[in-house]
Amino acid sequence: MATIIVRNLDDEVAERLKLQARLRGTSLEQEARRLLTEGTKLSRKEIAAEAAAMRARQRPSTVSSVDLIREDRDR
Repeated sequence: MATIIVRNLDDEVAERLKLQARLRGTSLEQEARRLLTEGTKLSRKEIAAEAAAMRARQRPSTVSSVDLIREDRDR
């Protein structure tokens, strides 16, 4: 597992984070991990957009899969 240090965190942000942790009955560190985990998850919309971009970058194949299999078998 990685360890990170967050420098120059605004005091108000730190206090809100402490309050959230208290309200959830967790530690400050555990609450920070939860928020970072949730905040870095991609939404379905973002995943779909990335998949569409990947498909757009690929060129359609002009070679038949049947021809490729036949060529491989002939070797």
